[in-house]
Amino acid sequence: MHFLNPSRWYLHPVFIFSCSIIALAAALVITVHWYMEITSALETVIKKFHIEPALIFPSKTGMVILVLTLLVTVVLTGILLAFIYYQKTANLFRLQHNFIYNFTHELKTPVTSLKIYTETFIRHDLDREDIKKYSEYMLKDVGKLTDNINRILNLAKMESGSYGAELVNADPVELIRDFTHKNRTLFRDLEITVAPAENSGFVCRVNVFLFEMLLMNLISNAAKYNDSERPSLKVTVDELKHKHLIHFTDNGIGIDKRETGKIFRKFYQSHNGDSGEVKGSGLGLYLVFSIAKIHGWKVSAHSDGPSRGTVFTLYIPKSNANGTNGKNLWKMLKKSVSWS
Repeated sequence: MHFLNPSRWYLHPVFIFSCSIIALAAALVITVHWYMEITSALETVIKKFHIEPALIFPSKTGMVILVLTLLVTVVLTGILLAFIYYQKTANLFRLQHNFIYNFTHELKTPVTSLKIYTETFIRHDLDREDIKKYSEYMLKDVGKLTDNINRILNLAKMESGSYGAELVNADPVELIRDFTHKNRTLFRDLEITVAPAENSGFVCRVNVFLFEMLLMNLISNAAKYNDSERPSLKVTVDELKHKHLIHFTDNGIGIDKRETGKIFRKFYQSHNGDSGEVKGSGLGLYLVFSIAKIHGWKVSAHSDGPSRGTVFTLYIPKSNANGTNGKNLWKMLKKSVSWS
């Protein structure tokens, strides 16, 4: 990948791209300018000597200029698209590199911690209270490892299409209520409030496995990135003319407004306020975005800034509700069958 970061400035793709654009644009401008000057001079000669214009200006000349202009425009467009593709590739490479570095750190830290606690158990005679305390620390480290490994496995399933296609008609808010109840021990430090049943009352086609993966990431984020004395998450339902909305509102550390449009990108890792500390693996919210897209939904994030909480909103089209399949669900079904 040395080409993506050349050491010599004159080999940098941005410089080469700029020179190509300037050269082609200059060629087009000069050609048209010269053509206009020559045409003007020839018109003067024609008028002076009363020459038939058709003898001087073949009918194909204007067409040649037009074709030349179109060809140069196509070339410029191609170079621009190639440059955009390069920028995206380079940015993805940078994010992937950062992800690998930070993810390796995320794995190494709990493994080192587990090693230290295990050596402590072997070398020292500990009383019951110390054993219990250290065991709880070890369980937290195991939980971190499991969470990171599960995200990698889930990403692999998502991108291979091997997550299954069992679609059911279900009330998503009821699914949220059941999920939080089944996993209450995982989120015991987070106060979760789900909209009452009478305020939800809509049904859509949903892959339960994927939807629970989406919930796990959203709720885990609400618990993990929260410095409040009483961390909380409220799930509410709203309705627009053509959409149902499900809001996940937490009182966590919030998100910088400049990052709300970036956090759903693959491998993107946000920074914690002014400290610049990198947060997250860069996969959780990408999975949320991908799962929503598969279902034909949309997801957005809103925050008033650091330490002011975050609102994640799922937009479910009414055409996807009441048992109606969306295009993406049908594609998901065909894709899953083809991989089975």
